[in-house]
Amino acid sequence: MSVIAFAKNWNGKFKGSTYELVSYSKKLASDLSVGLVVVSIGEIAEEELKSLGKYGADRIISVNDPKMNILTSRVYADVLTKISEKENASVVVLNDNNSGKAIAPRISVKMKAGMVAAVQELPVSLDPFIVKKRVFSGKAFGHVQIDSPQKVITIAKNCFGLVEIPVESVVEEYIPEVDTALFKVQVLEEEEQKNKVILSDADIVISAGRGMRSPDNWGPVEDLAEVLNAATACSRPVSDEGWRGHEEHVGQTGKVIAPNLYIAAGISGAIQHVAGISRSKCIVAINTDPEAPIFGVADYGIIGDAMEILPRLTEAFRNSKS
Repeated sequence: MSVIAFAKNWNGKFKGSTYELVSYSKKLASDLSVGLVVVSIGEIAEEELKSLGKYGADRIISVNDPKMNILTSRVYADVLTKISEKENASVVVLNDNNSGKAIAPRISVKMKAGMVAAVQELPVSLDPFIVKKRVFSGKAFGHVQIDSPQKVITIAKNCFGLVEIPVESVVEEYIPEVDTALFKVQVLEEEEQKNKVILSDADIVISAGRGMRSPDNWGPVEDLAEVLNAATACSRPVSDEGWRGHEEHVGQTGKVIAPNLYIAAGISGAIQHVAGISRSKCIVAINTDPEAPIFGVADYGIIGDAMEILPRLTEAFRNSKS
């Protein structure tokens, strides 16, 4: 028996979320008294693969096939299912990101395995297998029992953290036979976003709402984001009015994020917005209205005008860095 962890790479590099996945899976495998097998798909240097050993990945299967450099969910699900069956996996673990959301349900169907998405911590119970996740738009936690012999779970960002258990990794090359009919998606062109932190990957997010009063007043938000190497985001009314692009909209109907630090400037804190940011480790709210709902979920609150507070924060962080 084993636990399979899918370690996705981005252009041959792992991110912090991948290392967290390995840390989580190592502890789960230890609790189940089974081995951990980490799977990487696509071309990647052996040195990068062995970086997973810092977090307990002593056995890594590398599907180092250039045809699989571009993520195709059908192909990846087929490969991971084949490896899971070969390794007699009891649990398959993926990150709850775009790729995990696309691949995990396919693996679940192929393996006839019960699946739970966005698990918040290690299983509450191993027998029966019960995991904890947020429900009702993040307002409550639910315990979900999986009764199938094999299980598929995706883990929420920041649900476990990084735990270093340095081991010597052994990398095994494996090229499974994949039906060529599964390679239906062709990537004709790629446009890489440069010089900007991607919102879904950001550790720090500076977000603003209609309290900024005008799209012309976004300078202080961008200045603070630049100093903190943060991504920028906004509330739904801001994107609906065209002040900012919809790709920055966070909330129940936008992107759901879980950064280490979320600064909400001039955002009232509607239920739909809070549902998308409630998994943040630390929330700082800036608002002139002391009764604004955002203060109900904030770890720290500043009552004041964001147009005045943000430049002062930027100056303070700039001075602390220098």
